[in-house]
Amino acid sequence: MATDAIELLAPARDADIGIEAVNHGADAVYIGGPAFGARDKAPNALPELERLVRHAHRYHARIYVTLNTILRDDELEVARRQAWDLYDIGVDALIVQDMGLLQIDLPPIQLHASTQCDTRTPEKARFLQDVGFSKIILARELSLDQIRAVRAQVERATLEFFIHGALCVAYSGQCFISHAHTGRSANRGSCSQECRLPYTVTDSAGRVIAHERHVLSIKDNDQSANLAALVDAGVRSFKIEGRYKDLGTVKNVTAHYRKLLDALLEARNDLRRASSGHTRFTFAPDPQRNFNRGATDYFVNGRTDDLGAFDSPKHAGLPIGHVARVTPTHVEIELDDDTLALANGDGLTHFDLQSNLQGWQVNTARRVGGRLWRAAPNEAIDSLKGLRAGTAVNRNRDMAWDRALAHKSAERRIGVTLRLHETDDGFALDASDDDGIGARSAVTQSRQPARDATQAHAAIREHLGRLGGTIFEARAIEIAFAQPWFIPASTLNALRRDAIAALEAARATALRRPPRAAPVEPPAPYPGDVLTYLANVYNQAAHDFYVRHGVKIVDAAYESHQELGDVSLMITKHCVRWSLSLCPKQAKGVTGVQGTIRAEPLTMTSGGDTLTLRFDCKPCEMHVVGRIKRHVLNESRAEPITFYRSRKTVAALRPQVKL
Repeated sequence: MATDAIELLAPARDADIGIEAVNHGADAVYIGGPAFGARDKAPNALPELERLVRHAHRYHARIYVTLNTILRDDELEVARRQAWDLYDIGVDALIVQDMGLLQIDLPPIQLHASTQCDTRTPEKARFLQDVGFSKIILARELSLDQIRAVRAQVERATLEFFIHGALCVAYSGQCFISHAHTGRSANRGSCSQECRLPYTVTDSAGRVIAHERHVLSIKDNDQSANLAALVDAGVRSFKIEGRYKDLGTVKNVTAHYRKLLDALLEARNDLRRASSGHTRFTFAPDPQRNFNRGATDYFVNGRTDDLGAFDSPKHAGLPIGHVARVTPTHVEIELDDDTLALANGDGLTHFDLQSNLQGWQVNTARRVGGRLWRAAPNEAIDSLKGLRAGTAVNRNRDMAWDRALAHKSAERRIGVTLRLHETDDGFALDASDDDGIGARSAVTQSRQPARDATQAHAAIREHLGRLGGTIFEARAIEIAFAQPWFIPASTLNALRRDAIAALEAARATALRRPPRAAPVEPPAPYPGDVLTYLANVYNQAAHDFYVRHGVKIVDAAYESHQELGDVSLMITKHCVRWSLSLCPKQAKGVTGVQGTIRAEPLTMTSGGDTLTLRFDCKPCEMHVVGRIKRHVLNESRAEPITFYRSRKTVAALRPQVKL
């Protein structure tokens, strides 16, 4: 029976974190290269990436490198050379956004369409498959029905979907507010996270409907309960967000989803793991212990009422107790149960009377008695706003947990069957792993009958089973002798070492790099005739790519500074009207209300910045409208775009969104 490979894809900020992601069960790791990754503060040198590749490939796990920013014309050659360097060190695939890369001399390496490509429709996904992408990373906003619709149109490419981590409130690739306000382009890997700021929202009459709330801040993605449904919808690669995350977070979250996916694979014979080995953990994974803003499964099961982290974009932590007493030198905290304890260095939080999250670090902690603990902060007590008897206390940093994950916390092993048998002039050891890959070692040795068969066989099993320093563990040890033989320990050890070394070499030989998909010919037509600045075309090669695929008008990327007036700086599935219970659709069926609420624009301000929220109710989307700041125009480099047409021509031909 044919089976589909299910891939758990983990992030890595650096090679050491990537190695631990593999050790904790990742089938693949995505990581930044020397340049042009969409996280500009997480680059990695080629020697470090090669070290990660070597480790991952021992388990037949894969390494994908992000080359997913939009590129200027003068950067294409640098990107081309980098792609060849990555190919030469064994990287398995490149994750890309800029279609200009498909116009240049890339190595025969597999290409994955970044989430920055904003793939929301079956037509867009089919196009990306037909131009040569082997994997398509879908928009996070898709529902199960929408994923199924994409799968029905995409029969060759693999569908990848984010299952955990921070959520960008905008469709990926459709956010320009960072560049407009600060000159830092999200499409160039340098987002300033304007979405996490507090905003005051007012209606058309100037009435305040939300004061200093983080109305664009979304809870974190958690699809733990939806993995089977996502598999059935067509997803085969399950991606964890977090190329800026620390080692403990990557270990913990990878382990969490490894256990969930292993349980799913155990229950279904139509699925298989995408890499080799099984992982055991020395801790119980719990994603709630890491930085998070609360959990949401976003739009997978349709729009919900509770997806915003509007009170704070920070990590409040897990509830642990309440304040019993505050003194001038310490805080006494009653913990919720006997299993909890405080430690020096713990981070504690609480909400003050204005519902603002306050945090402080424990300098010293000691048990007073029972569940009562005395915690001395590393700051003045009177600076801890809103801390009083009865205040609920959370912990957002658990030093005991952090220390546990700072040490070895997982072991990944590949099962192997060892079979020892006689040869004409000695003995041979056959090693066969769980993937069916085999190797043999042999030794010339005179045979000497064993005086005690039971003892001889026990010694053989003991010495052959010593695989602790390898990536293997013995599933079975077979002794295929016509009669019991005595074999010296040195001979058994040499047979084991040579067989395991030969097996590793055979595994390396058996590993094949994923093939590059060939584009269909003639060139597949792009599903549309006109591309606006939303298509992020920043170089001539990308322009020529779209023209070759039938696009008539190609506008320049926002970063080219051609869009100087009010435009959509962010397009989101998240709707502030819905979250504030002001959506006309919510009023349907409510007596006396239906038809009285209209999706009129709202105004949103933060500091000196004013933005307009406009609502496109047919697709159920929100546009955050504003313009580029003058200081950005003066300070930021804008690449001259030779293909840009006059504003009058583009305005006449560009599709207009009715807002």
